[in-house]
Order: sequence, then structure tokens, then C-alpha cells
Amino acid sequence: MRVQRHTSGSVRYDKRRKTWNYLWYDGPTRRSKRIGTKQEFPTKAAAWKQVESLEIQQPKPQDGDTVHSVITRYEAERMPSRQSTARVYRSFLNNHILPKWGDTLIQDVQPRSVELWLRELPLSPKSKTHVRSLMHGLVEFAMWSGLLGISRNPISLVQNIGATRKVRKARSLTAEQFQALLKELHEPFATMALLCVCLGLRISEALALRWSDVDWLGSTLCVQRGIVEQVVADVKTEGSARTFSLTSELLERLKSCKQRSDFSGAKDWIFASPIKLGRLPYSYTGVWRELVRAAEAAKVGHLGTHSFRHTHRSWLDAVGTSIAVQQKMMRHADIRTTMNIYGDVVTDEMTTAGVKVSQLAFQGNGAQAEQCKLSC
Repeated sequence: MRVQRHTSGSVRYDKRRKTWNYLWYDGPTRRSKRIGTKQEFPTKAAAWKQVESLEIQQPKPQDGDTVHSVITRYEAERMPSRQSTARVYRSFLNNHILPKWGDTLIQDVQPRSVELWLRELPLSPKSKTHVRSLMHGLVEFAMWSGLLGISRNPISLVQNIGATRKVRKARSLTAEQFQALLKELHEPFATMALLCVCLGLRISEALALRWSDVDWLGSTLCVQRGIVEQVVADVKTEGSARTFSLTSELLERLKSCKQRSDFSGAKDWIFASPIKLGRLPYSYTGVWRELVRAAEAAKVGHLGTHSFRHTHRSWLDAVGTSIAVQQKMMRHADIRTTMNIYGDVVTDEMTTAGVKVSQLAFQGNGAQAEQCKLSC
């Protein structure tokens, strides 16, 4: 057993025991050592200085660390906090990376082998890109944590041919197709569809709306959270949180539904599920099933819940909205430079574009208002 000065890991304060503790990994095993109290070391910097003066016995396997042990540490220290992202990461790790590379030493992961394996994976080009990025992140983490020497990441040499090719083209609806679909949708799913098409909301954002998010006097709607697998969290990106202006038709639609809802308190969900007694909104699965049923009845072809957001974007084009305004209204966080050169957009332009899109959604739709009054 080799004794070395250990300066990687983390220092944390245990509030219950009121002590500083130093945490590090010995392969896949987590180790801990008590450093001292706050009286002895008032700041975290002082505790770190004490750590650097200690000789900590750390067994180091001569053969190195496997990809499995790196993943174990990565999940504990670097796994994204957003639940939906962490779920996707774990799916790729457990179903693809671990079965192939789990027993391989991290230093033996070579770009040629990874690229040939990536080509054979039964995944879409976009999913293969995510797997490649995750492999790249694991090697970066191994260098950051001291398991590998700092050098060029070998996964940066791996190419994912056809990464930008889409297996299925994003589906958008014409105004006529949307009207046909709207007539087949039951409430409150019809109102949900209108919100998503008029405002470009993601389905996770629409389901997470509460009545308190609506400013009835100011005619605005505040989007500030999302819900995935019935777990409430922040919106997808920082730029996704925004206050939208509501047209008079959309505001009246929401008013009518609120008056007839069994769950109309300020903190209640706008799309509260009666099955869950209002404690949760409808699930994604429930929305998807209703959408499939209505799309089949309306004969508009295959649709997904994200089709409404794609429709919003295509309608912005149809009404002559500039690319800079589209950027703001779609709330894209990672935008190309060519879409940023226009700078900030005047709010009035965004409001005008939103009104035009809402007119497309509500055109020839007078009967829908009556249907909402009867079914909301």
C-alpha cells in the first residue's frame, strides 16, 4: 500500500456532527476522513489546507480504473441534477456504455474502437451523438479526478457520421389540420393544444402551469417550471422562463375553463388530473393517448406532443416574423451566431407576431368557444 499526499476529492461540512469531512474515492469505494470542527477550521479554505498537510493512505490499483468505476464516481459527483437529463444519461450508460466498456480500463479506451462500435449501435444519429458526448464526458471526468493524466481527450477524434441527419422529419400542422384536430380533442386537452400552438410551449411547461401563473388583469401568462414524469422542476433552460402576452381569445378560453374546473384555486394546476384528485396534472402518457386518438379521428396523420411547438415555429414563418423575433419567441438558449446579430427585439414585435399566430389557431373556430363552455 502506497502512502501519498491526496489533494483531490471534496471537503464538506456535516451540520449534524458539526465537523469538516474529507471525501474521496478509492476506486469505486467512497472513503471519508474527519478533519476537524469549525472552531479548529473556521472556513472551507482552512479545512482544505489541513487536508493538504495530511498523509492519507490511498490504495491505487496497479492496473488502473475501469470504465465501470469511473461511471460510479461520475454518477456521484457529476451527474446532471435535472431529473429528465439524468434519466437519459443513465439509460445510455446502463444499456450501451456499460455492457460494452464496463470492464475496460479507462486508459485503454481508443477512438477507433469507439467509432466502430458507435456505427453499429441500433440508435438514431442524434442518440449516437449523445452517447459519444457522454463517453467524451467520462474521459474528461477521469482526467479531472486524477484517474488519467491530463492530455487530449481521445473521444474528440471519434466521428459520428450522419449526426445531423434526422430519421423522422419534424411534423408541423397547417391551420386547417389544426382546426380539424381541435374539433376532435376533448377538454382540457383542446385548451392545452391552443396554449402550446399559440405560445410555443413545451408540453412539460404546459402541464406545469398553475392558475396563479395567469395575470387576468394584465393578460399575461408566466412560465416558470416544468414537469417530467410527474416530478416538478425548473424549465429546460434559463431562457425558457418567460412571461407571455395572452390574446383576448386565449384569455377567455382560460377563464371559461377555470370557472368550470373542480380545481380552481391559485395553487391548483390548470390541467389538474381528476384521477389524481387534482394533486398532479395529467401525465404525459395521458396527453399522448388523447392526441393519438384525436389525430386518428381528424385524419391528420401521426403526431407527437412536440408537434405543437414545431407548428408554432412554422406559423411564425408563415406570418412573416423575422428570425430575430422567432429566436426570442421560441426561447432557444443555444442559438447560432447568425440568429444573434439582430440583437434584442422590441416587445411590441413579439406581441404582434403572437397575435397573428393566435389568429391562425382561432380562425373559423367560433364553435370551439361554445364547446369549451359546455365541456370545460
